[in-house]
Amino acid sequence: MKTLRFFFLVAFSLFWVGYLRSPCFGGEMKAPFTGRVTVQDLIAYAYQNNPSIRKVREAWRETVEQYRITTGYPDPEVKFTYFPEPIETRLGPQDWTASLNQKIPFPGKLAQAGKVVEAEARVAHINLDRTVKAVIASVRESFYELLYIRTAKEVVAQNLRLLEHLRKMGETAYAQDRAALIDMIKAQSQLGQIRYDGILLDELEFTEKTRLNGLLKRRPDARIGGLVDGGFGPVVFDLKALYRLAEANQEEIRMARVLVEKAGAKAELARLETLPDFNVGVFYASIGEPDVPVRPQNAGRDGLGVQLGVTIPLWFGKNRGRVAQAQTGIRKARAAEEVSITEIRTKVHNLFFRLGNSKKLMELYGNDLLPQAMRAMEIAETWYREGESSFSDFVEAQSVYYNFQLSLARARADYGKYLAWLEQLAGQTITKTSGASHEKGQGEMK
Repeated sequence: MKTLRFFFLVAFSLFWVGYLRSPCFGGEMKAPFTGRVTVQDLIAYAYQNNPSIRKVREAWRETVEQYRITTGYPDPEVKFTYFPEPIETRLGPQDWTASLNQKIPFPGKLAQAGKVVEAEARVAHINLDRTVKAVIASVRESFYELLYIRTAKEVVAQNLRLLEHLRKMGETAYAQDRAALIDMIKAQSQLGQIRYDGILLDELEFTEKTRLNGLLKRRPDARIGGLVDGGFGPVVFDLKALYRLAEANQEEIRMARVLVEKAGAKAELARLETLPDFNVGVFYASIGEPDVPVRPQNAGRDGLGVQLGVTIPLWFGKNRGRVAQAQTGIRKARAAEEVSITEIRTKVHNLFFRLGNSKKLMELYGNDLLPQAMRAMEIAETWYREGESSFSDFVEAQSVYYNFQLSLARARADYGKYLAWLEQLAGQTITKTSGASHEKGQGEMK
């Protein structure tokens, strides 16, 4: 029954792998990515084309095929012996002999070896799941990083236009003795800084596009169109629930548990290896006509025999060492499982803290600091026009507003990246989404 269940699992998995690779999965692939691009488009394309996923998928299939190899009987052995000088026997000269032998392992050995391979196949399949999730998380991380860079470039362009306007205002005020030279220098310095930020962002965009195209197996300079930000739903799991999800779904822990089962199967196989194997066969000898004056009865009759053999597990030290090694493997696998659980809990805790911190920063900049900076800039402009403040105060307020815009974009990108890695550890979506809120929060960055 266990063997049948194993083959059923393999067939079911192959079906789903084939389905996920089909063009109907994820809808039509926007291979050029020249229009509106969502993170789901990128994920679906990466699943079908990422070379790391294909590599691990083929490694899993290789392990599945190993099952039939391991559980099969050893190949039979045929031996043929020819005598250049025939051996004389009572019935005549023996010209040649032939034998056919088949080794038969002790009952239970092949089945137990199959259990070991089943565990290896499950490990390989879990490794495939881990690779797929890692690629998806990397694509999402790169998506949000590229979205941040393009948002920052928009912020830079807006503030460049604003500073150009301020610079012209300052030059007019300086000509009318309403602004000092130091004010003009500050405006020029701020303008130069923003231009430098624009150059740096161009370089970062080129680097991130190259990374994302590498995950998609596309040319490094392939174009990626406007990124559509679908917004974030609220996280519906607390830290303890995330611990439970990670321990149940995280591939490192699942793999460690399967390795414990594999170590147990290997220990049982090591015990069976101390039992003898059998050998059965047939023997045939070709006998010629005897060259004697008086022919014996049955002269020249060929010989036929049946062979039976058994191995002798004589080297007890080797057998004990094999069993002891397997028991050590069990203890090692259990310790690795404990290490995996501890490490995953630590990662979940750190990511959950960073996710919460990014959310607080988004709310702080979006709801408080950025609106306050906008009002401060408007007040500074009004006071400057009325002669109640200096031009330098106006430029300073613009600089604060610019930095808060970038900080908000950075916090939003970090939230998306931490959410991607946290969902990879949890093994499922941890946010609540609704159609209305999704459409409302949807925007596009060119």
